[in-house]
Amino acid sequence: MPGTTPSPARGVRRVELSTTDPEPIAEFYAALLGWVIIAEPDGSFTGWVGDRLATHVRPGDDGWRVVFAGDAPRDLDHGAAVDTGRVLHGPWAPRPRPGEPCWVELMGTADTDAAALGWQVRDPGGEFTLYDAGTPDDRRPVAGRLTAPGGWTCYFAVPDLTAAAAAATGLGGRVLIGPKEVPTGVVAAVADPAGAVFALLENPAGWGGAWNAAREAHA
Repeated sequence: MPGTTPSPARGVRRVELSTTDPEPIAEFYAALLGWVIIAEPDGSFTGWVGDRLATHVRPGDDGWRVVFAGDAPRDLDHGAAVDTGRVLHGPWAPRPRPGEPCWVELMGTADTDAAALGWQVRDPGGEFTLYDAGTPDDRRPVAGRLTAPGGWTCYFAVPDLTAAAAAATGLGGRVLIGPKEVPTGVVAAVADPAGAVFALLENPAGWGGAWNAAREAHA
């Protein structure tokens, strides 16, 4: 109804990667993260961990797109979007398995996406802040924002970050930062062979890694 505030987005429907040559890039992530990849009729490739979609690799200009579950399909700032349907990845979804998305973080200077998705901004003036959804009795971090240029970054769960970083290099990627310990957990920033940047998070206890363990203290 007009004037009705939409329910806050409680997680991610899917993450998408556009790249000029999808097949070798899909194979890179499959080798690194253990995905089963399926060639789709439109020339794209889906990557699966068990019965859950990890990522859709599509032909196009290089870059990530995070699609959140919400009330109506629409585009957001910073290359994100909203689609209707079930949340596959997020703080109320099952614990991320190795190879699955386990956190998303916006590199930006404004909280317009958070406002559009109905999230509470924990520290609007901070260099880093969390975006929360849920009730006061069950409030959970859905995403983070770091004051820096770059758009949305997707984190993937790995059981051994040192081994994963070495494997990424051996497969033609580049480790840009880390492995290092940050408030989210032990992470590394990696560029795939086409230059798209993503992050690896070691053995997260839940969505957002250490933020999942800290949410009870904040609630």
